[in-house]
Amino acid sequence: MTRTLYRDAAITDARSPRLDLEMSVLVTNGLIEWIGPSDAEPDPGDAQIIDAGGTTIVPSMVDSHSHLSMPGGSHWIERGQDHRDELERVAEDNAHLLLAAGVRWVRDVGSPPRPDPAGGHRAMTLQVRDAWEPLGREVPYIRAAGTWLTRSGALPAGLTVEASDGDALVAAAMAQLADGADLVKLYLDGPDQDTAPWTIDEVASVVDAVHSAGAKVTAHATRLHGTRIGAAAAVDAIEHGFEIDATIAADMASNGVFLVSTLAVMSSWQSFATTTTIPRFTETDSRTAIAERLERGAESLRIARRAGVAIAAGTDFGGGSLRANQLAWEVEAMVEAGLEPWEALAAVTWRGGELLGEPSAGVIEVGGPSDFFLVHGDPLTDPSALWRVWRIA
Repeated sequence: MTRTLYRDAAITDARSPRLDLEMSVLVTNGLIEWIGPSDAEPDPGDAQIIDAGGTTIVPSMVDSHSHLSMPGGSHWIERGQDHRDELERVAEDNAHLLLAAGVRWVRDVGSPPRPDPAGGHRAMTLQVRDAWEPLGREVPYIRAAGTWLTRSGALPAGLTVEASDGDALVAAAMAQLADGADLVKLYLDGPDQDTAPWTIDEVASVVDAVHSAGAKVTAHATRLHGTRIGAAAAVDAIEHGFEIDATIAADMASNGVFLVSTLAVMSSWQSFATTTTIPRFTETDSRTAIAERLERGAESLRIARRAGVAIAAGTDFGGGSLRANQLAWEVEAMVEAGLEPWEALAAVTWRGGELLGEPSAGVIEVGGPSDFFLVHGDPLTDPSALWRVWRIA
């Protein structure tokens, strides 16, 4: 039996601005046995005692928008064509970065199809998820979509599964579930930026079919038109949502549609936009253009929050310029956009768990897994504390 007592730390559950001080946590065999004031500790017996004074215990984070088996960077689209062995190595590297940064749960929202040793072609992250399942807590917990479902021409051939009409879209979605996907990912930015690639009825048909199979549907939508379609069709989440108005936000709130924020992607682009053209998301490589889109995205986040939309968040690592250990950057970006620090922390902890349908994800509670990490500082007043990871439980 392995027992560890973390003594004299602060604790946040990311559900309020309150930080509980001078607290201790007793962990036995990977489960939380006791949480309480340090002056009321039970007899620790032979437990290893960790002096956690000066640190804050934070629930392990949930990256709700990631691409585990992709390298990312400014050439993420072409690197998605890499050989299966290379993408598998990338996933392993990303796993180490995630755990070291306090990220225990990963929601992968699209990976390219590659030959599966078991036969056929499946989304790369589904293959990684299955191979890693016996490893338990040595790797992040993964919930994964299959491959992006797109209208022809929306992304380069070979990276996605394309559908030509609504019936083909439903069939493609069900084929993803048959391949073992935990959720289905629709791409609602079409080849024409000013037109959604699918109608409300076509997307709603996918939602009905996938929900009937016990799974969820999420939708990439950075533009107004696709976001409006996804919200009205009641997908389970809108990814990015950089252009949300009050009507869309009202639809999202009434239909229970999450917003998965990825503002830090555009924040990161500003640092190198004068030398690198970012594919698909901007019309120019101008810092001014990216700054304008970032502000529009921040305003969309504020509109969604005012409407009562549930907000989760992710880095988009693998599919953008952030990396797997930079979820703290997204927390900072959400705070800069107007969320309270505890709300932004909620978006990368228990709100992410809600989106996944995993009640223990992003939660610290007696009887639950010891999925937490310790940072120096108070993330409820200073989000940058999340960069100062000292220890992973």
